[in-house]
Amino acid sequence: MALALGIGSAALALETYEVVGDAIPRPIGGLAGDVERGAAVVRDRERGNCLICHEGADPSEPFQGSIGPPLKGVGLRLDAGQIRLRLVDASLLNPRTVMPPYFRTENLHDVVVAYRGRPALSAQEIEDVVVYLASLKDD
Repeated sequence: MALALGIGSAALALETYEVVGDAIPRPIGGLAGDVERGAAVVRDRERGNCLICHEGADPSEPFQGSIGPPLKGVGLRLDAGQIRLRLVDASLLNPRTVMPPYFRTENLHDVVVAYRGRPALSAQEIEDVVVYLASLKDD
């Protein structure tokens, strides 16, 4: 399934991606991710805000969540393509998920004004988070 999404009324196109099974096997836009930038996005309480729902790999981070699965060892449980799909739009796997779509702009409700018409994370940020999470291979 190939998806191309538009942003707002100007219809600027987001990078396209192809869903294969439970994964997006190829990096969005052919971009290479960076582990350090990805770790920063995961810890950032404004951009990714991953730790509001997930326990991260760093126990020194305050106020970590327990709604989602722990991030520690996620690279053992999922491959990069599987992680990518869950970040882009986990509702493609589970329509009832509470995981927000980080790379979708359509059919969203109660979106903060600053994010209306644009994805929560850019393609580059998605790829950065993917390589960081895929690197977490310790149980």
